[in-house]
Formats: sequence, C-alpha cells, structure tokens
Amino acid sequence: MTGGVRLSGVPASPGAAVGRAFLLDSRRVQEPREHIPPERAAQEVARLHDAIARSDQQLAEIRGKLLGQPQEHALIIEAHRLMLTDPTLIGGAEALIKSDLVNAEWAVRRIVRRLRTAFDDIDDPYFRERQNDVDYVGDRIVQNLLGVPTELTEPPPADAVLVSNDLSPAEAMMLLGSGHRIAGIVTDLGGRTSHTAIVARALEVPAVLGCERASELVGQGDLIALDGTAGLVVIEPSEQDLAEIERAAGEYREEEERALATKELEARTTDGIQVTLRANIELVEEVPSIIAHGADGVGLYRTEFLFLNRKEPPTEEEHFQTYRRLLEALPGRPVTVRTFDLGGEKALAARAKPEVNPSLGLRAVRYCLAHPELFLPQLRALWRASPYGELKVMFPMVSGVSELRRARAYFERAREEVVRDGYRVAKSLPLGIMVETPAAVEVADLLAKEVSFFSVGTNDLIQYTLAIDRTNQDVAYLYQPLHPAILRMLGRAVEVGRQHGIDVALCGEMAGDPAYTLILLALGVTELSMVGNSIPRVKELLRRTSSKEAKELFQSALALAGNDEVEAYVRHEMRRRYPDLFAQPAEAHAG
Repeated sequence: MTGGVRLSGVPASPGAAVGRAFLLDSRRVQEPREHIPPERAAQEVARLHDAIARSDQQLAEIRGKLLGQPQEHALIIEAHRLMLTDPTLIGGAEALIKSDLVNAEWAVRRIVRRLRTAFDDIDDPYFRERQNDVDYVGDRIVQNLLGVPTELTEPPPADAVLVSNDLSPAEAMMLLGSGHRIAGIVTDLGGRTSHTAIVARALEVPAVLGCERASELVGQGDLIALDGTAGLVVIEPSEQDLAEIERAAGEYREEEERALATKELEARTTDGIQVTLRANIELVEEVPSIIAHGADGVGLYRTEFLFLNRKEPPTEEEHFQTYRRLLEALPGRPVTVRTFDLGGEKALAARAKPEVNPSLGLRAVRYCLAHPELFLPQLRALWRASPYGELKVMFPMVSGVSELRRARAYFERAREEVVRDGYRVAKSLPLGIMVETPAAVEVADLLAKEVSFFSVGTNDLIQYTLAIDRTNQDVAYLYQPLHPAILRMLGRAVEVGRQHGIDVALCGEMAGDPAYTLILLALGVTELSMVGNSIPRVKELLRRTSSKEAKELFQSALALAGNDEVEAYVRHEMRRRYPDLFAQPAEAHAG
C-alpha cells in the first residue's frame, strides 16, 4: 500500500493538523474477579467507600484547576461527583458485594453494566453517549481500588496529536483548556455529541473521533495527519498524504480567512434577496467563533446541556446566569433559546422512566408540560434575562394549537411571577415554535396565528415524515432531505409564514449543507441557522448566485422521478457550478 495507514472516523471538530502522536492509554483497567468469604464483605465495602472518597477528592482537585474556564466544563465534573453519591451506583455495588459475595472491583463493573443498558434504547445520540459518563465514574472508582494512577503523569508535548481509545470529560477539559497547545485529537470512540467533540469545537481544536482501531495502530511518537472536516486520519503519512492534508489545512485556513473577511458582508444574492444566517450552539464559549464566522446571531441555543448528568435539575439562578452571559456576549444580535428538549428517558436520572418508543413518547414540549416544576424555573429565568439582550424563545416539537396554548400559559405565568417578585423584565418576548412534525405543518395556518415565528427543525421533520429512525443504519439510506414530501412541507411552512406575516427559519442539518442552499432559496427560505463554520460557505454561495438560478435548479430537480436521482442531480450540479466550494471527499480505509 502506498502512503500511510488511512482511517475514517467522525468529523467532530473542523480543521486539519499534523503532529507527533501522544498516546494515552485510557482503555479500561481489567478488574480482578473474586468470590469472597462472608466475613470479608465488610472489608470490601470499606474499600469501596475509601475508593469513592478518593475519587471525589480527585474530581474536586480537577474542579479547582478549572477556575476561569467555561462554567459548563465545571458542571460536568460536578455531575460526576454527584454520581459518586448516587444510591443506584454506590448502593447497588455495595449490595452486590454483600449478596453475591464478590470483590468491590467486580461489583462496580457489574452495576455499571446494568446502568449502561438504561441508555441503549435512547435514539438521541447526544444522550446515548452519556452512558460513557457512567463508565468514566466506574473506571475511576476501579482505578482507585487497584491503586492505578487516574490522571496523566506528564503533559503532552506542544503541538502533539492526542490519540486515545477515548477521552474522559475530565481529560478533555484538562488537556484542551489548560493552556496546552494541542494540535488535534483522534479517538477510537465518541461522536459529534460527545464531551470531547463539544469541547474541541468550542476551543477550535481539529478532532476525528470514532476511528475504532486508531489507538491500536498508532505508536507513541508516530507522525499523524488528520482532517477534522472530512473525518480522515493518516498514520505515518507519505509525502502525498501530507500534501493532501496540507491542502485540506490550507482550504480550511482560507475558509477561516474568508470568514473574517466576509463577516460584515450581507448574505445577499446577486438579484438582491437577503438571507439571514444564524448559528446553532450549546455553549456560551462558542460565541467568539460564530461571530468570527459571520453569524447574524443565534438561531438555536440548545438548553439540554444544563440538565446533563444531574440527579437534581438546574436551579432558576443557573438558568438565568447562563442566558444572561449568552445575551451579553451577543449585544445587538438576536438570540433564540429553545426550551429544553428532553424525553422521559433522557432527563434526570432520578426521574427517568423507560418508554417503549421514546421518539413518539413524552419528550420536548410534552415533557415540559408534564413537569412544570422543571419548565417554570427555566421560563422565569428567561424572563429575568430578557433585559440583557435581544431574546427570543421557542418551544420544541409542538404538534397542535392546544399544546401551544398550554405552554404559552406557563410562559405568561412565569412573567407575572417574576414581575411580582420585583425583577425587571422586557415588555414582551417573541415566542415561536419548532415545526418538526407533519401535524405541525398541516395546521401551520392555525399555529401561525398564535406565535411570532416558526423554526423548522428538518432533522426530526424528515424522520417523522418518512417514518425512519435516523440513527438506524439499516434505514439510513431513506433519510432524504430532498424527498418531494419534505420539499412540499418546507414550501408549505414558508408560504403559511408569508401569508401570516411571521418569520420562518430553518435550523436542522439541512440548513448548513451548501448543497441544499439553492433549493431552500427557491422554496423561499430567507433565514438559516447552522453550525458556525458552515456560515462562510453558505454566505459565499448565496453572494454568487441569484434566485432565478435557484428556481431553475429546483424545477429541473423536480422533473426527475426518483428520490435518489434528485439528490444526485443537485449535488452534481452544485459541484459543477461551484467547484471551489464543493471539493470531492477524501477516501479513507484501514489496514
């Protein structure tokens, strides 16, 4: 084989890097398994509690080192400390020692495996990956039981590429947020919604996760080249490989330079159609990056992060401080905050309840209405934060007018309460909904009379319309954004918004894919919200095209019979028309 070993993975954080591998052996320590005599059970329980105490002390020390870093990072560590007091984990392990007469290490592993199964049926990848947090806490306890070091004994060299089976949240935050100049990250496990990916994107460190065998194939000090935009990793790259990565790095740098150069320019077509480009974020620390990339504000701020791995919900004050920081970081720019989109099995561990079909169960606004004790503190905090910026609020997954009115009643009640409590609030706040179900599209004319704006969430709308689980690889090929049914629904939502004089934004993954930009323009979409680094390409494309060209492409695509043909035709045409914006993806393989 010419060149180095090429691996493909999840493009978790964009950019390209070349550096020497710093291999972290974070694979799980193999625990001893031993059946113990009854008289030793008390000793094993004492060992367990001693290991828990040491684990808590270690996490407290890490928490202290994170002073001055983003609040969300510290909250992750605090969530892990809370797990150390969870009766399901610790009480369960203690019960196994006494009932099954097994050593403490084995008991911890067994109870962790049981807890992991609670996450297996979750269809949302963000929350499914939270099972790793249970593993991290279990690993730390076992390491302390065995006397194995739990932290890095030496920092990585400057500009190294971290290579690991996985990175715990503590490792990710300590390595990425402590002043170390890390060139990039490669892991066997993880995805775009893992803590490592979130932190890497926030701090703009290129990362390729989910490479499966990377830590087995990489040796300490090996030269590693990675492209975090394409999800490509090359071990001991050849001159040709290096040239390819350098080309990717150059393209990314040029894109970043374009972002800085065009951030003040409007996303206006050659025939004068103005398109608003906003960003989807989940960390306040992403704000400098989205501003540099030319975002007109935040079109979707996900608030689920505040509920991550907690036995108790975030307080009203925690909500308020987060929203205030966000608004103050974006003066003069609108910020749309989505109330928490959690499902019954995806929320707080203490409240979790398994469901047969979570995607169609108690989630999003339904969960909010079922749990006003969680919903009202968030709404109160939003009203309290309203004087600090241009705030907009939206409810997720609304399917009908009655549901919307119930949620709005809580929204209005929250305002009355905070005013009565003496807080200064805005006279009013624009209130909108996520259009994510076929039902919402069908009754869009009724919903439009009740709200200030629509935000179309294409990820769920496609899933529910085409009756596919977008996380199921067996039916992934059916996930087709350009399916005629989807195009008709998008067209209807935009038309209803126009008729009723309300804004209609689009904030799913479809919004940030430049291959679909002209189709969306032809449908009349004039507000898009996407990950920050997608904005420059979409903006440049809009500035080089006209609505007439968009409509011509749209009509030609609709003339094709097959759904696959439409997708293939549109992507081919976009590459042909804008070759500098649509590079061919790099091939990758292992071996």
